Order: sequence, then C-alpha cells, then structure tokens
Amino acid sequence: MPAITLITLGVADVAKATAFYESLGFVKSKAASQNEVSFFRAGGVVLALWGREAQRDDAKAGELWNGNGGMVVAQNVASEAEVDAAMARAAASGARILKPASTTFWGGYDGYFADLDGHIWEIAFNPHWGLDEEGLIELPQ
Repeated sequence: MPAITLITLGVADVAKATAFYESLGFVKSKAASQNEVSFFRAGGVVLALWGREAQRDDAKAGELWNGNGGMVVAQNVASEAEVDAAMARAAASGARILKPASTTFWGGYDGYFADLDGHIWEIAFNPHWGLDEEGLIELPQ
C-alpha cells in the first residue's frame, strides 16, 4: 500500500535547523540522529533534516533541483485557537510569517510560514475533517 513514512527537508545548516524545529516542539530522536542529519517523530511520519547539498548529491538531482520544489508541509490542528498558537510559536522561533492565520475560502482557518531555509508550512484547522486521538487526520470515505 502506498504510504509516506518520511519527509526530508534539505537545509543549509543542520544544527541551526534542528534548534529551530526543537523550538517548535518537535522532539529529536537522539539515537537515530547524527551531526549531519536529525530525525523527529512527526505524527504518522518521520521528519528528517539533512544538508541540502548532501541530499541533492545523494539523489543525483543536480539538474532538477534548483531550489524550492513547490511543496508545502502541513499540520492540521483541532481548532482556530490551536492554529493561532502554532503560528505564534513559529514566529517566536524565527519563522517568517507568509500569511497570517485567517478564515479560508473553503470554510477552514489557516496560516503559512517559512522555516529558516524557506520550506513552507501550513497550520490549518479543517472543520470538514476530524482528527483521531493521536492528532492524525481522519479523511472521509
């Protein structure tokens, strides 16, 4: 069955990016992480931070990878207040707020920020989708 189990963000400085994500509340796996790569449990997936050039070289993606690939990483939360709190925490951690949290055209509430390396994150409350006890999305059938 197709599944996403790990998302790797290529970063300019692994130590600096690790400190940023720890300040957002992510907990690093000390056993799995090394100086050149950090791993964090992120709900049902693992978030990895690895040097941008090392990732590009390992993937042999030099001809294709010329910057941000247009991907957005998102976290759904249970309320508008949780969106506001997460956006405030991101701003306090040094994130650049791209779109302050506001009501969406689809009936939800979200905001966007960029991390220290320009990776875009959305924090969203979607009243049309539930979250289970672990905070994972329950997609309608």
